[in-house]
Amino acid sequence: MSRAVIYETFGGPEVLELREVAEPHAGPGQVRVRVTAFGLNPMDWGLAARPEAAARFGITVPSGFGYDFAGVIDEVGEVGEVGEAGAGGFAVGDRVYGGALGRAAADFVVVTTPGSAAEALWPTPDGISDEVASTLPVAGATAAAALAAIGLRPGDTVLIGGAAGGVGVFAVQLARLAGATVIGTAAESTFEFLRQLGAEPVAYGPGLAGRVREQFPGPVTAATDLFGTETAEAALALGVPPERISTVAAGPNPPGGVRATGGIDAAPDALERITDAIGKGQLTVPIAAVFPFERIRDAVTLQAGRHVHGKIVVTL
Repeated sequence: MSRAVIYETFGGPEVLELREVAEPHAGPGQVRVRVTAFGLNPMDWGLAARPEAAARFGITVPSGFGYDFAGVIDEVGEVGEVGEAGAGGFAVGDRVYGGALGRAAADFVVVTTPGSAAEALWPTPDGISDEVASTLPVAGATAAAALAAIGLRPGDTVLIGGAAGGVGVFAVQLARLAGATVIGTAAESTFEFLRQLGAEPVAYGPGLAGRVREQFPGPVTAATDLFGTETAEAALALGVPPERISTVAAGPNPPGGVRATGGIDAAPDALERITDAIGKGQLTVPIAAVFPFERIRDAVTLQAGRHVHGKIVVTL
């Protein structure tokens, strides 16, 4: 037997149960990963809490939980000696990270290679811990897609909404690496945190466009809204062209003709570029909290509070 997080009904963290389940095994074209860590994202608890959101992803109850994970391959779906390359060129003993929609919070995850939008797998580069790797798939890809959608370039001044969150910490640093000046919206308690990442902070909330004009007299040339529509609307008010504004959490029809995007739109090499930057010390992954598997409800409660500076990781 092995363990997995299961929920039988939609709801808050209280519906999540750590249960014993049948141990899965890799079939043809598949590998099994012994999970050592999984990272949390707002979409995880959003799918567990809202049946209408889950339905858009084909999720029904009972369901597993989570998407991002990291670990070690311990079984491949080909007949051969242990350690021999199997599905997708992966082999037993390879360190990997990836995504498995509704299945990441478990002792073992079986992934088909090559994957799809619902599951994917990449080798974990040397020098990157499993905890860090487990934060990358959703947040890293989403941040890369959000900036690519607006054609960010050197010399831009970009307004990033939700800059201190799990996606924001990647977007801020990727924008700085691209040569842009970054203004990040956040609560005042996170201002120093954002400055350490290379962003100039501004308080979110009503009157955002006015505060940006007052604090930053130069023109804002691009924007991405990682939380809702407030930053996108402020950017429009500041005169940023709609094609240079992106949203990731405003639905398919954001205001003013701005660009809706998400991690699925990221370039194929987006995560490789991010891990390269981490390896070179150009990008850091702030991990706000680490929880043991047995405290999954506490971890999700903290994540759902939407006041975390960085990423939350659960270790097994």
